[in-house]
Amino acid sequence: MDIFLQQLINGLTLGSVYAVVALGYTMVYGIIQLINFAHGEVVMIGAMVAFSVISALAPGGWPPLAIVAVGTACAVPVCMAIGYGLERIAYRPLRHAPRLAPLISAIGMSIILQHLAMLVWSRNFLAFPQIIKVEPMHVGGATITSVQVAIMLTSVTMMAGLALLVYRTRLGTAMRATAQNQAVARLMGVDVNRIIAVTFVIGAALAAVAGVMVGSYYGIAHYQMGSLLGLKAFSAAVLGGIGNLPGAMLGGVLLGVVEALGAGYVGDLTGNWFGSNYQDVFAFLVLIAVLVFRPSGLLGERVGDRA
Repeated sequence: MDIFLQQLINGLTLGSVYAVVALGYTMVYGIIQLINFAHGEVVMIGAMVAFSVISALAPGGWPPLAIVAVGTACAVPVCMAIGYGLERIAYRPLRHAPRLAPLISAIGMSIILQHLAMLVWSRNFLAFPQIIKVEPMHVGGATITSVQVAIMLTSVTMMAGLALLVYRTRLGTAMRATAQNQAVARLMGVDVNRIIAVTFVIGAALAAVAGVMVGSYYGIAHYQMGSLLGLKAFSAAVLGGIGNLPGAMLGGVLLGVVEALGAGYVGDLTGNWFGSNYQDVFAFLVLIAVLVFRPSGLLGERVGDRA
């Protein structure tokens, strides 16, 4: 039971990050039916920018939470600018091209962002300054840290805020109208190009915060860190039903929990070798199983008929 509770906490922490990143994928797909494979690299840029700011401020004696807040505040506008640039330069000119063209463009932008990050921050693993004191708390037979609590609370707050934005504001109404039918939305006075750009910008802002959370949790940043994270978050979006915001949240949390439980239990049975080295396998096995029996994802697919 102790193993289950501990791995559940670890899985919820990891799943919270997956869910936040998955929201960026599902928002873009819901609007223009495009898989933005460069989204993982936007997460990486957010972590790298936060690393630079936190490293510069750490020796100054600032309060730790203030340093992290400033690092996040710097990472968010940088990632928002990158998100807007991706939409404006790489995707908008190809909006009416065959579907393969923007997909290849997305992969190309992912590679470009990776190598730009390598030129700026080097190819080495960068260690985040340990400025926040990790305070463990014991729950039952498991341990949860203050960083894990902060990650889960931040993720829940952002997901709730995004849901309110999409379902309770005029901007959200315009986004949903654009997702339903761009031509009709234009006739109703919606600036479709602006709404699509705003969607990319919002997704990039979420990615920036996710990058800071990943860097703070694992304590490292690397120019390739966004590749596997982005792939898992995309898988989470597909698992829940891509194009569906609640589905992305559910898929992210479920993927993290399955990965953690699989690594914990199988690792415990095999001397912690198989679980630790093959933890990624468990999540993708569940994804394959779900898609075999429910191709639209757990919560269905609202825009699949147009894909």
